[in-house]
Amino acid sequence: MKTALKLAYRNLIGAGLRTWLNVIVLSFSFVVIIWMKGVMVGWDHQAKTDMKNWEIGGGQYWHENYDPYDPFTLTESHAEIPSSLNDEIKNGEVVPSLIASGTIYPQGRMQSVAIVGINPHQNIFMLPTGKLDTVTSAIPAIIGSVESRNLKLKAGDYVTIRWRNKNGMFDATDVVITAVFSCNVPSVDAGKIYIPLNKLQEMMGLQGEATILTFREEQPERPEIAGWIYKNTATLTQSVDELIQTKTVGQSIFYAILLLLAMLAIFDTQVLSIFRRQKEIGTYIALGYTRQEVVGLFTVEGAMHSILAAVVSAVYGMPFLIWQANAGWTMPIEASEFGMAMAQTLYPVYSAGLVISTVLIIVLVTTAVSYWPSRKIAKMNPTEALRGKLQ
Repeated sequence: MKTALKLAYRNLIGAGLRTWLNVIVLSFSFVVIIWMKGVMVGWDHQAKTDMKNWEIGGGQYWHENYDPYDPFTLTESHAEIPSSLNDEIKNGEVVPSLIASGTIYPQGRMQSVAIVGINPHQNIFMLPTGKLDTVTSAIPAIIGSVESRNLKLKAGDYVTIRWRNKNGMFDATDVVITAVFSCNVPSVDAGKIYIPLNKLQEMMGLQGEATILTFREEQPERPEIAGWIYKNTATLTQSVDELIQTKTVGQSIFYAILLLLAMLAIFDTQVLSIFRRQKEIGTYIALGYTRQEVVGLFTVEGAMHSILAAVVSAVYGMPFLIWQANAGWTMPIEASEFGMAMAQTLYPVYSAGLVISTVLIIVLVTTAVSYWPSRKIAKMNPTEALRGKLQ
């Protein structure tokens, strides 16, 4: 085996430019695959972190009638806050939120909006709710940057909102925008306006009631509460997992194309090598090599392309991947337009498992592609091979 490795290495180096062209193409596949997989892993980690910081905390209780995709359920999606959670609410470990359907009238226009009541002193979410604890002539409110652009509102602007209380009566009042925040989670920003919880409860006539109860820390299990459904973080981030899985399948096609191009070059190199080195193959057999040993020699020689490619890719790939992990990849368009939890700049995350699995897959595929044309050697006649002719 040691002799085969030495011969394979000598033959590869002796091939000169042909070898290095194959190695460079294969090394490009190494770097691109690891980088793109790292971006997906980083996106997954970043999206879930942002959702926890801005929207879901460590898990939530939803009112049994609440459906975030059906605004018509908001009328019935509220109930008395369970007394068993009063201590946690007092300690800031649980944040209740009340959601009501309303209409906002910026510059005389009319647009539907979800009015969210939240405790101004909460510190579970990154929302600047402290700006709601402001004395003004109108009800203080905060909105996201996307909603701010859609409504053409900025901090300090006054705007009228209308809602229907628990008795079905319409009412309206003015709110003042005290802050505009930037958020990577569209479901927190688009179509929502935040006001103090006690104000919304008073407006709706729903004192002491809420739609969602959010926990600071996640626990494996939460006690069942009548009328409420517990959602852990895995359930709440399931949409992100499904999206990442879909994107990963799409990327796999691109990976396959890269590998196909690299493997095609190696396959052609092996075929050409066997055709041009018939006398060398016949000499090996005449010297006592078995046909399978000669097949193994050429297979190792082809597989060593991937080993050299791994070394070459480490030379220029590691600085690039490290730079990307620190600087990130900035999206060319506004990420919020995708309608999903995505930061404007994605930071790739590379794990040892990711790098090792990628290297192993490429090495195994390269070995298989190298073995395929090498099988023809087993059918060669040594005499004809020495004469430079294949049967």
